[in-house]
Amino acid sequence: MVAPSLKLQDLIEEIRAAKTQAQEREVIQKECAHIRASFRDGDPLHRHRQLAKLLYVHMLGYPAHFGQMECLKLIASPRFTDKRVGYLGAMLLLDERQDAHLLITNSIKNDLSQGIQPVQGLALCTLSTMGSAEMCQDLATEVEKLLLQPSPYVRKKAILTAVHIIRKVPELSNIFLPSCAQLLHERHHGVLLGTITLITELCERSPAALRHFQKVVPQLVQILRTLVTTGYSTEHSISGVSDPFLQVQILRLLRILGRNHEESSEAMNDLLAQVATNTDTSRNAGNAVLFETVLTIMDIHSAAGLRVLAVNILGRFLLNSDKNIRYVALMSLLRLVQSDHSAVQRHRPTVVDCLQETDASLSRRALELSLALVNSSNVRAMTRELQAFLESCPPDLRADCASGILLAAERFAPTKRWHMDTILHVLTTAGTYVRDDAVANLTQLIAGAQELHAYSVRRLYSALAEDISQQPLVQVAAWCIGEYGDLLLEGNCEETEPLQVEEEEVLALLEKVLQSHMSLPATRGYALTALMKLSTRLRGDNKRIRQVVSIYGSCLDVELQQRAVEYNALFRKYDHIRAAILEKMPLVERGGPQVGEEAKESKAAAKLSEAAPVPTEPQASKLLDLLDLLDGPSEDAQHPSPLDPSPGGALVQLLDLPCAPPRPAPIPNLKVFEREGVQLNLSFIRPPGTPALLLITVTVTNSSGGDVTHFICQAAVPKSFQLQLQAPSGNTVPARGGLPITQLFRILNPNKAPLRLKLRLTYNHFGQPVQEIFEVNNVPVETWQ
Repeated sequence: MVAPSLKLQDLIEEIRAAKTQAQEREVIQKECAHIRASFRDGDPLHRHRQLAKLLYVHMLGYPAHFGQMECLKLIASPRFTDKRVGYLGAMLLLDERQDAHLLITNSIKNDLSQGIQPVQGLALCTLSTMGSAEMCQDLATEVEKLLLQPSPYVRKKAILTAVHIIRKVPELSNIFLPSCAQLLHERHHGVLLGTITLITELCERSPAALRHFQKVVPQLVQILRTLVTTGYSTEHSISGVSDPFLQVQILRLLRILGRNHEESSEAMNDLLAQVATNTDTSRNAGNAVLFETVLTIMDIHSAAGLRVLAVNILGRFLLNSDKNIRYVALMSLLRLVQSDHSAVQRHRPTVVDCLQETDASLSRRALELSLALVNSSNVRAMTRELQAFLESCPPDLRADCASGILLAAERFAPTKRWHMDTILHVLTTAGTYVRDDAVANLTQLIAGAQELHAYSVRRLYSALAEDISQQPLVQVAAWCIGEYGDLLLEGNCEETEPLQVEEEEVLALLEKVLQSHMSLPATRGYALTALMKLSTRLRGDNKRIRQVVSIYGSCLDVELQQRAVEYNALFRKYDHIRAAILEKMPLVERGGPQVGEEAKESKAAAKLSEAAPVPTEPQASKLLDLLDLLDGPSEDAQHPSPLDPSPGGALVQLLDLPCAPPRPAPIPNLKVFEREGVQLNLSFIRPPGTPALLLITVTVTNSSGGDVTHFICQAAVPKSFQLQLQAPSGNTVPARGGLPITQLFRILNPNKAPLRLKLRLTYNHFGQPVQEIFEVNNVPVETWQ
């Protein structure tokens, strides 16, 4: 005899009355024991009640797998009360991972063939919820027959089940094409909405279906026009908009059908203009229809005036009080800025106002769009706005804002002085947030503008005297003072206010940087080198400089100690060549990374080759070693191979004449990554004269419809190699084949071992973060043999 058990309502009340989790588990375990006993006794009259209680227990997160077979028994029962609970249990307890779900295929097939609409609805719901590919293949024919049933109730569920079947088995798409054409004449909005959803799924998964339904674009246009022109309907209107759900779904389907198809696009242009101008925007339902209309206009071959209208709608969205609407407007404008730049530019003041949003996501999107709107004609005005935002923006946006301003200034700077002032302002305001290459870019800019040397050193000296906490600023200022300290002391710059600086003040400021607890080791290295260079530029005694340098000869930081020891050696042993070694840096030509690095390495190889034939003189040999120490770490220095003893060969290498030996055959490029239009290619160069060195240029292109932002490429090589990563040309790749990102890898392979690379890519694409880690093992053999 089965012990009496609780009713479902009593079970729910008792579980809710439990004060602790232990009491709840006790109630559930006791009731599950009653349910198991009832299942074993095979009580057919109360089986559905026991399963209903078990389903509630399952919804609370407790195991209920022992009720799976009872679901099958209830589904096979002729009673509707049993079938209802059985199908519900199958949807909750069964899935594709369990073989038991296949046992209900025959029961679903039998129920679909019956004429009882509630039973057919239960079977269709179950199939669309947990039907596997095998079940869909077996039951697709029955579902296709129900698509044209007289009852709208059955047709709606059959259409949604057909959507599930297509997603599981795309090969079955063709059997639903004839039915869809007939269902488009349906007047029932629920059936029509399901039909549009089914056609959309077919077009996305089958090119043949896409071509088939491009013929019905006029019919879809007429349906949407009827919706737009129809007056208020109690049954379908929401906030004064006639069935916005159906309108949105039709617009999405039109966007798919009109993409890359001129004829279909022309058929819907007039309708899209009518929807864009007549839809009420006072309620959210109208905004949803308008936003979908904008997306459709931008994806098809629409007229220029229509695209301007779409951008203006997004501009009105920016003035909406709803933050969600403003966010989607910013995201959409960011996608359109590449293709419709002039139209988006009209809304620049509104976009700039969005920078002051309190919502972090809105201000971030406004920042990205503002940076994308910068061009050569508005760079001054936009930079002022962005600099003002940089002073007050949240810390998590400061790095992106600073990097964006620096990139915009590098691309569109009207003058070198304006460019330098802009970078200096960014370093002063948010120096700790800028990218690592900002220091190198500014020093290169200053070195290349000879007419601004005096102006630059004075501006940087004044900024350094006010604040030594911004490390990139301190590094640039120290470099500039070391290079052009003589111009700082002359005091004859006409572009700045008169500034009288004494030698002792300059030395004291650099010593303050060296002693500051805020200075990084790299910053101290810049300051120490600046002091050393000032020893050849100041007219006074170098005793103070020698004292400071000697102090850091026992510094705990190995890099700083090594510099100090080398500089002390210059004072003690090589004082006669100190001025030549510490002369001003030569001008570095700013070209493509590949060409610039190749030329640099070739010249370095030629200089080393000139010095190699004279190892017999000890003084020259020591000087060569000392230069190696100054130029780079001694353990990484590669000794050059001996020269050809023939006088002709020496003359050719000395003069670097065109009659030098021919360059080796080019190494083929290699594509190592491609995802959603983002592609990464590697090109290789081995500079002549340094066979152990390999230059790899990484080129990132973007053919997709969305920008790639915050791109970072990191690399690793085996321990027998030496890898140096140069700064990339940027961190944003514009959509649709915009300016690519390039980055140079310098790899030293002294053992000529096979090259293996491990790359990690991180970037944002279509608003989603992406991270990829992969190995490159198919590098051409010409790179190391």
